Amino acid sequence: MATLYHCVSARSFRVLWMLEEIGLPYDLRMLAFPPRVHHKDFLALNPRGTVPLFIDGAARMTESAAICQYLAQQYAPATFGVAPDESYYGDYLNYLHMSDATLTFPQTLVLRYSRFELPEHRQPQVVEDYGKWFHARLRTLEPQLAAHPFLCAERFTAADVAVGYALMLAELLGLHERFTPAVAAYWLRLSARDGYQRALVVQEQAARGQGVSPRPASEPPGDMLIGKV
Repeated sequence: MATLYHCVSARSFRVLWMLEEIGLPYDLRMLAFPPRVHHKDFLALNPRGTVPLFIDGAARMTESAAICQYLAQQYAPATFGVAPDESYYGDYLNYLHMSDATLTFPQTLVLRYSRFELPEHRQPQVVEDYGKWFHARLRTLEPQLAAHPFLCAERFTAADVAVGYALMLAELLGLHERFTPAVAAYWLRLSARDGYQRALVVQEQAARGQGVSPRPASEPPGDMLIGKV
């Protein structure tokens, strides 16, 4: 059985959501955020101390968008993947990698300098600048989503899960109020999916059952500083 190490609403949520969409059995191991502070034994499994860590047989993966691509290809290629011989294949790969490299990256800086640092170390200008950066890049999706229900292939794919997590994080950070109309409608469609809703329930139940706070990783306690992690 596949195993996922996960923190509540962290990037590993991409993998959890993907697992629920596919219906693949898995073992969910909940960790307090950040795991490299609270779970020193986890460093033996993943020296980076980050989530996700996904183990499936010989595969050991730590990049959330790559894991979404792996799961689609291995377990549901016709449903959640796009084949190399399909005309949408380039778009599919581009959106998958855009999800983290382009969209989640500026959000991490907003998160750090608005919530994780001590008040005297917070940087409102960084928060403002990288919030604008996120929205500028997110707006590139508006023409596609104004004309199509999903990002590519005229169906829901792993690329929608990967980009959808960036929209989820935007909502947690309060960045969703500046979504363009088509992006806002797209996020409503994604967040209404049964797979997404199941993933939310599963992570909360697993967190409570394993003694981990169900609070999202984007809402750290007051003494949690990036400098310590």
